[in-house]
Amino acid sequence: MEQLQGTMIHYPWGTFEAVHSLLGTQPDGRPLAEFWLGAHPLAPSALDGTTLDAAIAQHPTLLGDQSLAAFGPHLPFLMKVLSARHALSLQAHPNREQAQAGFAAEEAAGIPRDSPQRTYKDTWPKPEILVALDEFHTLAGFREPAETARLFSELSAGPDVERLIAPLRSRGGEAALQEVFLQVLSLDDERRQAVDAVLAAAVDHREADGELGEFARTALELDDVFPGDPGIMAALLMNRVVLEPGQALYVPAGRMHAHLRGTGIEVMASSDNVLRGGLTSKHIAVDELVTVVDFSWGRPTIRTPEETSPGLWTYHTPALEFEVNRIEATPGREVALPKRAQARIIFVTRGSLTLRCPQSVVDLHQGDSAFLSAEDVEVSARGDGQAFLASPGLS
Repeated sequence: MEQLQGTMIHYPWGTFEAVHSLLGTQPDGRPLAEFWLGAHPLAPSALDGTTLDAAIAQHPTLLGDQSLAAFGPHLPFLMKVLSARHALSLQAHPNREQAQAGFAAEEAAGIPRDSPQRTYKDTWPKPEILVALDEFHTLAGFREPAETARLFSELSAGPDVERLIAPLRSRGGEAALQEVFLQVLSLDDERRQAVDAVLAAAVDHREADGELGEFARTALELDDVFPGDPGIMAALLMNRVVLEPGQALYVPAGRMHAHLRGTGIEVMASSDNVLRGGLTSKHIAVDELVTVVDFSWGRPTIRTPEETSPGLWTYHTPALEFEVNRIEATPGREVALPKRAQARIIFVTRGSLTLRCPQSVVDLHQGDSAFLSAEDVEVSARGDGQAFLASPGLS
């Protein structure tokens, strides 16, 4: 076990103080959106005078035989602190087969990997889970089409909008949802007046109770950041989800989503494949996006962890690339981490912990992190604090 130093990532949508408060560092006036812990080559963490990706390249046995067999000489997950001040772009991620095919096609086409027109940066999928540290708002998956049609009608935004969303009412089904989604992302200048009409109607209903008020306020919240963006219409087809601290949202391949505001721990497959669908100035490959997006609908499941052993809580997902545990240590109680001959990362979000294994002892305080290699199989934690543990999702 060795202490790990993560990397700060400054994106415009980040908060100014939340991550700094967690890390115990001083704000510098720049928005701090993410803090990366992992071996992703774009921002690898520092480990004992080198970087984690370099250490793994030199000593792939750090990962363990099972992980090497499943994923090769790569740490399969990336752990982040994510803190959003306002909405991120609408986006979805490919599954492994789509990522491999898309990457191969763009390589064959000669599109540079750093090109703004590049969609597939690697051959990996990107399922992810976010665990809320405070109240966290996000858009995830599509609302039932008839319910969305009802909300637009109650908004009373006029005939242009009614014509645009008519397939949701007349036919329903995934094909209708896909048709409307594609139409709103492809609005020309003349038809963008539908967006203006929705926003004008939203002002009249922003104080309404219930779903209609939330629907209107979501439109106006997005317009504050992305004025008149047609992605606002696409976002209004989606479910708004609010997570309380400790609750989690799992985002599988193909699910449209856009985090709105809040701070949480995010763990994902170590990939940079993002297909954007609006609320962004970056490249939007609409034709490719619709081949990846899952147009089924329904409220996503808010996940709560299971206490799998005293002081150890597990967030269950089907992802093979990662598993997430929450450690709740109290004085006088030892918390046994799962016995895994695999590489893991732990990050302390509150208080202090002492990690012990036969090979070493590491003291960690809020904002500290550590890398556990495949040799660190039997590890326990003592102290008074909270931490999150990320590992491969292999049994």
